[in-house]
Amino acid sequence: MRTTVGIIGAGPAGLLLARLLRNAGIDSVVLESRDRAYVEHRQRAGILEQGTVDVLREAGAGERMDREGLRHDGIELRFARQRHRVDFPALTGGRSVMVYAQTEVCKDLIALQLAEGGPLLFGAEALAVEDADTDGPRVRFRHEGREDVLECDYVVGCDGFWGVARTAIPSELTQVFERTYPFGWLGILADVPPSHDELVYARHDRGFALLSMRSPSVSRLYLQVPEGTDAETWGDEAIWDELERRFETADDWRLQRGPITQKSVTPMRSYVHEPMRYGRLFLAGDAAHIVPPTGAKGLNLAVGDVVTFARALIHEREKGSADLLEAYSETCLRRVWQAERFSYDMTSLLHRAPDATGFEDRLQLARLERIASSRAAETDLAQAYTGFPFD
Repeated sequence: MRTTVGIIGAGPAGLLLARLLRNAGIDSVVLESRDRAYVEHRQRAGILEQGTVDVLREAGAGERMDREGLRHDGIELRFARQRHRVDFPALTGGRSVMVYAQTEVCKDLIALQLAEGGPLLFGAEALAVEDADTDGPRVRFRHEGREDVLECDYVVGCDGFWGVARTAIPSELTQVFERTYPFGWLGILADVPPSHDELVYARHDRGFALLSMRSPSVSRLYLQVPEGTDAETWGDEAIWDELERRFETADDWRLQRGPITQKSVTPMRSYVHEPMRYGRLFLAGDAAHIVPPTGAKGLNLAVGDVVTFARALIHEREKGSADLLEAYSETCLRRVWQAERFSYDMTSLLHRAPDATGFEDRLQLARLERIASSRAAETDLAQAYTGFPFD
């Protein structure tokens, strides 16, 4: 099998890249180890930055998002029983975010790829990336019980932290930067309308809490819990009771309860792999970087990576210059490190460390008071939350 761009992984990054290349007249093949049902139902991110929304629209993949997604023009910060709204459009020149689940993005892009794009092979397990430092990289994969080879001009690894793409870069050429956090998020899905029309980020002495949503009738909520917590040790009523404590305000706001349909614990980690390019192999998304979910940056960073690659390849085809492809890692990492910074700042601002002192508690409250009272500080948060430029 032969193609111009071999894409490993049919998450939102790989699928969007295939769409961008198809629109530019560049052929690709997407290899995905899981089946279609798994890809379309794995729960992940739900916040799309302004730039991601714009790219999906431009790619012809925004129709259902615009119809069913929930545009959000701000978030609410809660601390010391106070409420402070951050108004995104007023602080960023009109930018906002969209609540639209990653599962729905994948469904839209899969439908487009199967109808209009190149091959999308489910159940195709990538085994190795070979000859990445030559003009003819190859992906060995297993599909329908037999091994095959995908010959490419370029390989883009969108196959996550545990995929084969990242391991194809010689270890002596790489640097890894990482941080693990001593807490995680206990997340629930509940069949109850959201108790607020925008996301609520709450800092509390008992730990962080987040009120989010998946639709007008389905709520998504999170609690900070100790690292290694088993979700099943938390009963439903205990979860709702703890959420009520952490979202408490001085006014008459109330948290609405409903049946919990799903619960799980997400670990918190920061990770960056440098470089993101080796020869004609390019890493995108979780294959190269992971952020704690506090800043809502994971999916959006992956989109930024594939947009950067697509633009660089189109530039090479139109101008005959590979300079943008050669600069891919440096270009992406500038944005990645800004997102890592913001995600770390949000995490340290809102979560209480197990060994936190009274001094550190007061610093958190002082930082939150600064955001609530300073337009400059508030603007910095709004600009980062709605998204860093892709270029």
